[in-house]
Amino acid sequence: MRIPVGIVGFRGYSGQELVRILERHSGADPWLLEHRADSTERPRPRGYKGPPRAPATAESVAKGAIKLVFLATPPEVSMELAPQMLAAGAKVVDLSGAFRLRTVENYAHWYREPHTQAALLEEAAYGLPEFYRDKVKSARLVANPGCYPTAANLAIRPLVAAGLIDRTAGIICDAKSGTSGAGRKPSLKTSFCEVTENFSAYSLLGHRHVPEVLMHSGLEEAEFYFVAHLLPVDRGILETIYVRLQPGVDATQILAAYEKAYAGEPFLRLYEPGEAPDLRAVQRTNFCDIGFKVDAGTRRAVIVAAIDNLVKGAAGQAIQNMNLMLGWPETEGLL
Repeated sequence: MRIPVGIVGFRGYSGQELVRILERHSGADPWLLEHRADSTERPRPRGYKGPPRAPATAESVAKGAIKLVFLATPPEVSMELAPQMLAAGAKVVDLSGAFRLRTVENYAHWYREPHTQAALLEEAAYGLPEFYRDKVKSARLVANPGCYPTAANLAIRPLVAAGLIDRTAGIICDAKSGTSGAGRKPSLKTSFCEVTENFSAYSLLGHRHVPEVLMHSGLEEAEFYFVAHLLPVDRGILETIYVRLQPGVDATQILAAYEKAYAGEPFLRLYEPGEAPDLRAVQRTNFCDIGFKVDAGTRRAVIVAAIDNLVKGAAGQAIQNMNLMLGWPETEGLL
């Protein structure tokens, strides 16, 4: 029997991706939960019905016996709705940044807004399954990671944990994303004429995803440079990460660290040393692809990580978390 799961924010790019994936999931019955009237919904073919709809309220969740709710909403909306959904007996996977940081002070510093749910912020499990699978399984509230930190942490953490990086030299993460990462709300910056034939950097030394990388990679802020760029494509993230290695470290040790960290992981693909992934390899998939090259003579290494920002960086990872929380195979609906 299929289990009802709700989607709030189903009109956004991540929400639409949730619907697309859940419609092929063998165990989930998606429900569209209306949080607000919106005239920008895509036209539907004549006769199309799609998933059932209901208001995004605790009453709807209880009446529909909805077991889990995805919040593909802005942080302030997630803070408003998460307590209601939890009180109604549903588990919650939040795709915003509302519950990713551990303290209200850290949240206020990076998001420039107050946090209104301190207890839930402390309770939430960080939903990067490759690192926190057991915590996700037992959680009732999961903070889905940001797209940039997902790729960065998967690329950096195994090398930091193995002590292979000379952290005194600093780590540079040069990250590029397609425009869907900015959301569906219209803006001048993401309009066609501004993006096409263009390439731009933004949020220099102040991007709100930086603390997620620091918290889960073990780095200090002074050791980490992160710059985000807007690509003139619709989807995908590619991060080029520059590090200095400890004396004597070679490509064999780098590969061994990754293989040890990700043995048996269904959504991590490692490339042969010297090879690197591109966007086409991961678009519309839940994979994170990692490649690297080492120059042992100068102790330099370049790591390249690629994901689809709407799948492994958002909806796909959210469904990966849902599968763990509700007892389904982790790969269900994603492979």
